[in-house]
Formats: sequence, C-alpha cells, structure tokens
Amino acid sequence: MDLQLTDRVFIVTGGARGLGRASADALVAEGARVVLSGRSQDSLLDAVAALNRAADREAAVAVAVDNSHPDAPGRLMAAADDVWGRLDGALISVGGPPKGAVSAVTDDQWTAAFESVFLGAVRLATKVSSSLSAGGALGLVLSSSVRAPLPEMAISNGLRPGLAMVAKTLADELGPRGVRVNGLMPGRIETERVAELDASTGDAEGARRAAEATIPLGRYGRPEEFGAAAAFLMSPAASFLTGVMLPVDGGLLRAL
Repeated sequence: MDLQLTDRVFIVTGGARGLGRASADALVAEGARVVLSGRSQDSLLDAVAALNRAADREAAVAVAVDNSHPDAPGRLMAAADDVWGRLDGALISVGGPPKGAVSAVTDDQWTAAFESVFLGAVRLATKVSSSLSAGGALGLVLSSSVRAPLPEMAISNGLRPGLAMVAKTLADELGPRGVRVNGLMPGRIETERVAELDASTGDAEGARRAAEATIPLGRYGRPEEFGAAAAFLMSPAASFLTGVMLPVDGGLLRAL
C-alpha cells in the first residue's frame, strides 16, 4: 500500500528515542520529512543523522525543546516552514510520567506531569492545528491506560484518558476543515521506558513474563510495529479515520 506520504512534513515530539523515534523511522521510510523534538540535543542530532543516512536525503531536522514550554509549538512550526515550507501534521509523543500509587504521588509530581504530559500536548495540538489545511493530521501517542488502569501508574491513569477525550473533541472541531485527529494506545512495546518499568519491580525478567502472559500474541511489541501503525494513521491512506483511539498492544486490552 502506498501511504502517500512522500514530501509531507510532520513534527514528531519525543522523536529521539522510543515510540517517537520508531514513528519517525516509519514516516521517513515512506518518504515523509520530520522535525524531531526532545530535551537532549545530542540524542536528537544522532537521530537526525541516522534518519538522513537511511533516507539518503535531508529527511529530518531537530529542535531541542521541552514540550511543556510555551514556545515549543512556535519553534517547531517555524523549523518546518524554514526548512521545507510546509507542515502537514504532528505526532505528539510525551515521556511517561513517574510510577507510583495514588496515595504516594505528591502534588508537585501531579503538577509537573500535568504541565508536560497534558497541557504541553494540548497546547501543541491546538497551535499546530491552527496552521493545518484539509488533509492535515494530528496523532497523540497515549497509553492503554486510556481504557484500563495500569498498576502503580496513577498519573498516567489520571491524565491519559483526559487527553484522549481532548483528542476526540478536537476531532469534532477540526473535522469540518478536513483535518483529522487520532490517538494511539501502545501496550507493552520493547522500548527503554518499558524496560525501566520492568526493572523497577526488582525482577525485570519475571515482570516481562507476567506481562506477556496477559497479551494474546504472547510477546512484547517491537518499536517498528508501533511505528508502522503510527505512519498509517497519520497518512492519507487513513483519510476517513478521525477520533479513533487505536490500540497497538497485541490484544492486551480486553474492552471493545
């Protein structure tokens, strides 16, 4: 299938590693160009170099900025315009909030997570959407916690469902303009973040085996499998999909 992504330009936040990087890889492989953001300049430059080498063209540029900073949307949009003169959408991936039970999470942790996980994502989606024309697309990388709570992940359980409802509402608002908004709900994908969560239990291998036992496909997902789903959802090939919350989880979620 031709995803019709050639020369389209997307912002990919958290694009230096994990699910953001896997999505950038897939988009670039399909002919798109990406503006990567993240907090580590060195990691971003490494990612840009790798993407450009793989594509044998200028396929990526980087902007070191924190999603929660009010200037982030403007800087990312300006980079797309300065380098390629267009912007077709954004895939908004934010780092996972700290682990902890509701009773153990502090006010400061809630506030910091709200700024980075929730408000930063909403601000970026709102600002970018104002510049998109028909055919534009926004994607929010969320979590299976949108539909079912995860143990010891109180902040994610509290904020991700709210982001999903914002995405659904924004899909209603932007639909008449021909701009689509969707979310992706990754389950257990083999990223550094998931490895850290497994290790935090004190028995990483045991935690992984226990998690795999709950997944119908019997294994963790590969980052490139998530990236392929993200690239499709952002592409014109998915032109009649909006307001969708797509599980990418090997069947982990049991709800319809």
